[in-house]
Amino acid sequence: MRYITILILMIHSSISFSQNTIGILNNSPQSFNGLSLFAPLHSTETYLINNCGEVVHQWSSTYTPSASVYLLENGNLLRTGQIPNSDINFGGVGGRVELFDWDNNLLWSYNYSSPTFTQHHDICPLPNGNILMLAVTTMTQAEAIQAGRDPSMLTQNKLYNEQILELEPVGSNQVNVVWEWNINDHLVQDFDATKDNYGVVGDNPQLLDINFLNNNNGEANWLHINSIQYNETLDQIVMSTRRLSEIYIIDHSTTTEEAAAHIGGTYGKGGDFLFRWGNPIAYDKGTTDDQTLDSQHYPHWIEDGLTDGGKLLIFNNGNNRGYSSIDLLDPQESAPGIYTYNDTTGFGPENAEWTYTSPNPPDFFSAILSSGERLPNGNTLICDGDSGYFFEITPTNEIVWEYINPNTVGGILSQGETASQNNVFRVKKFPYDYPAFTGRDLTPGNPIENNPDLSECTLLSTPEYGIKNDLVIYPNPNSGIVNIDSNAKLNKIEVYNSIGQMVTTTNKTEQLNLQSFSNGIYILRLYHNNGIITKKIIKE
Repeated sequence: MRYITILILMIHSSISFSQNTIGILNNSPQSFNGLSLFAPLHSTETYLINNCGEVVHQWSSTYTPSASVYLLENGNLLRTGQIPNSDINFGGVGGRVELFDWDNNLLWSYNYSSPTFTQHHDICPLPNGNILMLAVTTMTQAEAIQAGRDPSMLTQNKLYNEQILELEPVGSNQVNVVWEWNINDHLVQDFDATKDNYGVVGDNPQLLDINFLNNNNGEANWLHINSIQYNETLDQIVMSTRRLSEIYIIDHSTTTEEAAAHIGGTYGKGGDFLFRWGNPIAYDKGTTDDQTLDSQHYPHWIEDGLTDGGKLLIFNNGNNRGYSSIDLLDPQESAPGIYTYNDTTGFGPENAEWTYTSPNPPDFFSAILSSGERLPNGNTLICDGDSGYFFEITPTNEIVWEYINPNTVGGILSQGETASQNNVFRVKKFPYDYPAFTGRDLTPGNPIENNPDLSECTLLSTPEYGIKNDLVIYPNPNSGIVNIDSNAKLNKIEVYNSIGQMVTTTNKTEQLNLQSFSNGIYILRLYHNNGIITKKIIKE
């Protein structure tokens, strides 16, 4: 019978590795036991690590990432790549998209880079196998002025239009562009009635004011969109503009022609904004006191089935206030994907539904990069990008997993050294049953850092022979009575407390009585004929 090898966390007497300066710092039983994917910005490597920081898999490219990487369900790695461009060179510029298989064979690549256009920051895989790609194209000074830009706000004599292209990969290095959206089709301005896009800014929240700079100095890179994410159910795209401190949602169901217009598509608005949030003064609503976002990254819909599924999670960098937060946003809707708008206050809600900050807010601050992600157990994984620091919090804000990227601009560090210039754009943690891992060898190798110390973080590799999906332990959490249903014959169950001590063992495998034990987290080791299954339960 086929089996999948997985790695199960065993509990030891200490979970905080205070002697470590890089790699794994903390691995609590309350953390989500999965595999984390990240690509250091100064490296050509992409890593998949377990909860102890051991490398389970690794991909190598010729190019450093421009930012994002994705592990697809078939085990392929989709990533961005940075190629030189002396004409367009702001942070996040890449110009290349690559697709590797699990064995690090380059299957496909595509360069989108020239003196007047380039891919940058993010891409996003679609369910149909196509890829959304974020890019900029150059508007000349004359084109920008004709579009209604105030000439005094053109400090570099050009302006970048942001675009999203949907690519259908062809062969090993070609594409069909099957859909396209450009911000310069959705502008408004009240500066010059003789130029294009003239109208009342406050009456057109579906359009972007070409002269709103949010206290920037009029650089060509006036928007700096740093993220695009997709919602299959709604067929919508959410994007983030760091410079203007706003997020926008647009309709993906349009044709390319409709995406350049103001009508059409499922929601009837063509390529105009369906929703925007974070800085309402950008469309003449409210004041600067109503700004909620600041230089944010990675707004995305939480996956359905997870805690707060369908809502938006955002890493709010908070550059002006000096501390970062993770913000949960539930856009006000009259129906799924149809967002309500108030003529006075704009798009709601007024504030985020939930926010995480450090108890001492300045202790958690990343001025650039970064991400937050909701995990299957209800925890939230956070990437503090400018320090390469990953940490996981519970719903009660307890930090239960911490890791510092050891791969820096100066090379791989040794344990005991202090990391710097170890930036990471985003991190994502996958469960062991993610389809990409089916049939794969997930045997852990060494950690990334030199001279690692994992003495207090042991992982045990155990085979699961067709029992995993048929093993049910309930209720969990429980009050002391635990029921166990399995199609496989269980021979013995051992119960360990949170400091790794075995507190009981039994040959009765259909029900456990833990009523005499104190409340807390327990680890069950369930023995059957072909191996051992380890499960975590909570008595409360």
